[in-house]
Amino acid sequence: MNDNNNKKQPLRRSSWLTGLAVGALMLPAAAEAETLQGALAKAYENNPTLTGARAGQRANDENVPIQKSFGLPEVNTRADYEENVIRPGNSFNSPMRSVTGSGQLSVPIYQGGAVRNAVRAAKFRVEAGQADLRATEASIFSQVVGAYMDVIRDQAIVQLNQKNVSVLRTNLQATSDRFEIGDLTRTDVAQSEARLALAEGDLRNAEANLIGSRESYIRLVGDAPTDLQAPPALPNLPANAEEAVAIALNNNPDIESANQLVSASKADIGAAKASRAPKLSATLSGNYNNYLGSLNSGVTGVGVTQETSAAAAGVSVTLPIFTGGRRSAQVRQAQSRGSQAIEQYVETERGVIAQTRGSYAAWQANERIITATQQAVSANALSLEGVRAENSVGTRSILDILNAEQEYLNTQVQLVSAQRNSYVAAFSVLAAMGKAEARDLGIGGGALYDPEVNYRRVKGEIWDWADDPAPQQVATDTRAVPAATASVPVGPPSLSPQ
Repeated sequence: MNDNNNKKQPLRRSSWLTGLAVGALMLPAAAEAETLQGALAKAYENNPTLTGARAGQRANDENVPIQKSFGLPEVNTRADYEENVIRPGNSFNSPMRSVTGSGQLSVPIYQGGAVRNAVRAAKFRVEAGQADLRATEASIFSQVVGAYMDVIRDQAIVQLNQKNVSVLRTNLQATSDRFEIGDLTRTDVAQSEARLALAEGDLRNAEANLIGSRESYIRLVGDAPTDLQAPPALPNLPANAEEAVAIALNNNPDIESANQLVSASKADIGAAKASRAPKLSATLSGNYNNYLGSLNSGVTGVGVTQETSAAAAGVSVTLPIFTGGRRSAQVRQAQSRGSQAIEQYVETERGVIAQTRGSYAAWQANERIITATQQAVSANALSLEGVRAENSVGTRSILDILNAEQEYLNTQVQLVSAQRNSYVAAFSVLAAMGKAEARDLGIGGGALYDPEVNYRRVKGEIWDWADDPAPQQVATDTRAVPAATASVPVGPPSLSPQ
């Protein structure tokens, strides 16, 4: 079934759309600028990992009616036409041809709880799959946020390196001019040339990184990043790691999925035990034969009927007595898988706790790094200005200026990287808490996909001809999206250090 056929629910808006981040991550507004909300909305509609996961969940939904069908009546019919090409020499009255039709109705009455437990297990796995779909959604959103911030960061780094190359070219020209009049040595010129060459190499590397980030964005979002705006302030961030972990333990979709799989494994044990119980079913069958006038009595002048029919009804009981230990092995196997599911739940819980604490620590660390690096940027700017002034009076060398400029550039790059890392880590905290899904982020562009709609549609379906439309591509391809370039707006860096 196509995603577009799924009935959807109204959007729930969140306050995160009303505020913009305060700090250095600022981009100039543009008429057709892309926002983080818009990028997430495109990924929500078009990312193939997410649309594929939705299709996989719809397939998972079908396990419920499949298991239910084993407890419902089954009707089968059969028709045969037979032509006897060669008849035995002593079979004078065998028919030359015949048409046979038969039908059978089988009604399961009691199967030891096998169907009931199998249906329960399928329902638990549907709920686990829905939780997995939430986790996939949060994972894609985390990747989109990372790609979005990578483009902003790498664009700023390209701009910083362009500015640095421009400054070093000016320095080289000034150094060469002073060398011509004998104020500086050839060594000063060589040092300036070396630094310019290194800066140009750093610029090429930064441009390659920007192209890679833009291509990653295209892969995830399905469209090229154009004039990315500043990301909004993230809502509902926890006050401390303990609060984040407490929320994660209640809302993380991976934990919810693992919990549902534990319940499903318990139902599997019941289904395995049911294989040792008696099974009772009722049957009704009938058949019809027509020899098409080709049956004779073998006696001249004596005719025989050309049609026969029969019907029968009965009840059958099957009592398993000995199967070579197969049934007990199946029970033990289900019990071991139940133990495995319990341990996997514990493993998942541990992983969520570690992820939450780690993301929170990374977020807090980068917030502190931002504060410290902002001070370093200001100090290095002042230092560079002072070194240039001191060089003009002969107390500082050209190498001192080059070193000061490099330190200033390094701290600027560190600052924009820390700003990117802080935002991505904060979003990872929300994802671990189960608060980074479309329903939490107010994703626009249409109604939200609700997997429960398809489940309710198919869970009671008993008609054997209720097919869905032929599969169609939902995610957009990126063949028509132009290849990414390293071009950046002319002017000061979009992500300017404070």
